[in-house]
Amino acid sequence: MKGDYQKKSGYESPLVRMIWGILAVCSLLISTPAPATAASISADSTTIFRMMKSPDDKNLVPAFEYLRLSGASNEGEYGSVAVKMGGWGRVDLANKSYNDDQADTDLQYGYLSYRGSKNNLLFNAGRQFVTEGVATDRIDGVYSRSDLAAGFSAAAFFGSPVVTKQDPFKGGDLIYGGRIGHTLKNYYSLGLSAVRTGYGGSRIREEEGVDLWFHPLKQIDLVGKSSYNSITYNWMNHDYAITFAPLEKLRLSGIGSYTSYKDYFYQVTTSALSLTNGVLDPNEKVLTLGGSVEFLPVKYFRLTADYKNYDYDIAGRAQYYGGKATFTLPDSFVAGFSVHRMDGETDKLRYDQYRVFAQKKLGKVDLTADFFNVNYQNPINGVKNTYAVTGAVAYAITDNFRVAADINYLKDTVYDNAVTGFIKVTYAFDKTLGAEGGKKSEK
Repeated sequence: MKGDYQKKSGYESPLVRMIWGILAVCSLLISTPAPATAASISADSTTIFRMMKSPDDKNLVPAFEYLRLSGASNEGEYGSVAVKMGGWGRVDLANKSYNDDQADTDLQYGYLSYRGSKNNLLFNAGRQFVTEGVATDRIDGVYSRSDLAAGFSAAAFFGSPVVTKQDPFKGGDLIYGGRIGHTLKNYYSLGLSAVRTGYGGSRIREEEGVDLWFHPLKQIDLVGKSSYNSITYNWMNHDYAITFAPLEKLRLSGIGSYTSYKDYFYQVTTSALSLTNGVLDPNEKVLTLGGSVEFLPVKYFRLTADYKNYDYDIAGRAQYYGGKATFTLPDSFVAGFSVHRMDGETDKLRYDQYRVFAQKKLGKVDLTADFFNVNYQNPINGVKNTYAVTGAVAYAITDNFRVAADINYLKDTVYDNAVTGFIKVTYAFDKTLGAEGGKKSEK
């Protein structure tokens, strides 16, 4: 995703400072007299320990902490105010798992939000993730949207983009844009959007787009978007999907997309998406067409057949097709298997793919097993048959406290007999201060 970046700036604070900041705001929300409204505090913490091997056979044990906190006054006559923050930290318990940093932190988001009681009015200020048409970016700035008269709506944002680093991938020092839309309830929604990014007074990103949802009949849904690059004067991407459900147990879907790499990846802020790293050919273009059929012959049992045709200008054509069967008992059991074939013009795009999976809930325990196999028609790096086996267990100690662990065995074209482990501890907290008598409740 082009907008999911990190920023090393004065705005970023360690997680401890973030915690103190939001707790201070939440305490103000709770301590302020509120005869007609109520306030709430919620938080959740996810601690993750990973155990794995690096490509050069070093033991890696990174530990991650993800923390999300929020405090809000419940909506009243004049709307509601909320503060939301989330961030993560990483510490390597063994060898360094990422470049030369033994530890790292990042403030993913942290903003003050006002939501009006009418017209879906929203105003945010701070670090936030904005998704409006062609804009899918993390910014330090302000964002607002609201419904207008006669089915129209408008949104706008302004600030600085949150980027990985300034050199050599300049994310810009200014970003702004917005979207204007029109909606006829239950029938369609149409939007026009634009985003601009500048760096040192020069333009480095200019994109416009159109997005739509069309629902002419109860059985038909059409969604899609198109994006245009005003600097290269070419279409970046078209992406559309249509669904037709003629019967309750039958669903037909079709997809179509087109991407020009040179125009879509014109301005990036991370080396993973750079056209200079040799992974992506800047002159490549791809047209993808396909569809699927879903059928429920009996209750809880679903059959799916799908097909995709990839037409690359340089890499040639490839076809991906197959089927999937799934049996589901709600909130209790899921099991299934799938078989697919990729038939392309290169060795990496000629293989058979198989998967078998199951998940069972036993009271407070969730059990999962998953087997994934790719059998290449011709060996890749001397390996023809690759597979991954995963087993996982999760236990809900309380409604708010959950522990999960999994182990994965992998053999592919890069790793030979690799074993990785994963432990996750999640805790959620929610407290409400009621308007009547200051009553409190805790989940």
